[in-house]
Amino acid sequence: MDFELLTIQDCPHSSAARELFSRAVELEGNDPALIAVREIMTDAEAEASGFHGSPAFMVDGIDLFPSTAEPAMTCRVYPTAGGLSGLPSLESLRRAIQARLAA
Repeated sequence: MDFELLTIQDCPHSSAARELFSRAVELEGNDPALIAVREIMTDAEAEASGFHGSPAFMVDGIDLFPSTAEPAMTCRVYPTAGGLSGLPSLESLRRAIQARLAA
């Protein structure tokens, strides 16, 4: 499995996203050291990567939280029990990883 965290420069959630992804990956029995972090630098790169905002959590090149938004160099929000947030909950990230691993 290839785990990748995609961010943009100065994303206020980059560090927390890395910690969250590491924790979720580890809880699912994988080595968090395998997570690659890539900074998206251009609109063309966003388009080519299917990047819909920062941070984006990817497994085997598939966004764990599919979006119908146009690819863009922007911040991203996730629905949580407390409302929209710059990060998904640990539980929703784990469910998304489990679903991808089962696919």
